[in-house]
Amino acid sequence: MLLLAVDTATPAVTAALHDGTSVVAESSRVDARRHGELLLPAVDRVLAEAGVKLDSVTAVVAGVGPGPYTGLRVGLVTAATFGSALGVPVYGLCTLDGLAYASGLDVPFVVATDARRKEVYWARYASARERVGEPAVDRPADIAERVAGLPAVGAGAVLYPETFPDARGPEHVAAGALASLAAAKLAAGEQEAGGSGDGLPGHGFLPPLPLYLRRPDAQVPKNYKVVTPK
Repeated sequence: MLLLAVDTATPAVTAALHDGTSVVAESSRVDARRHGELLLPAVDRVLAEAGVKLDSVTAVVAGVGPGPYTGLRVGLVTAATFGSALGVPVYGLCTLDGLAYASGLDVPFVVATDARRKEVYWARYASARERVGEPAVDRPADIAERVAGLPAVGAGAVLYPETFPDARGPEHVAAGALASLAAAKLAAGEQEAGGSGDGLPGHGFLPPLPLYLRRPDAQVPKNYKVVTPK
């Protein structure tokens, strides 16, 4: 087994290789404006570090978000392209689940990432492997009572200490954590992309499709002027 994992749902552009036992190579760089420029070089780095060629990859793992429209699509389109070119499966995982898994916490907690617009993408967890409910996007003040007293992981927690006073690392997802979570799922027999459809970390993979949770920032103007030739 050789899993290639990528994620561009947060400002971190991250790629990793996992051999079914451990992460063998990983590359991450935080730059919210250069997802498209940085992802393929990151993949090249992890392949070179591991001393393997791309055609050695047996499956691709992609963080599906939630995340901003443009950055998120970079990782998912890249994962789909690799999967098609190599003829291997592409497994989707919630990016928040990757952060939760990396935290290693075994108590109830929250994962929150920066959704911009003074909002956070967030979800509650019973443990590092068990999400409670579906991811959501909200203003921190609107969820303060629902997350009160819980540790919080992710850059969104760091940005809003008044709502998340017990903020902890990691701030950004790492592809190595996604790959390790995927390897654990595959070892447990969770083969089918989509799983049971409930989105829980312990209940199958998600389809490798973007999880936006809201409309994209860029939209076609409603009343744009149409110019026709005379």
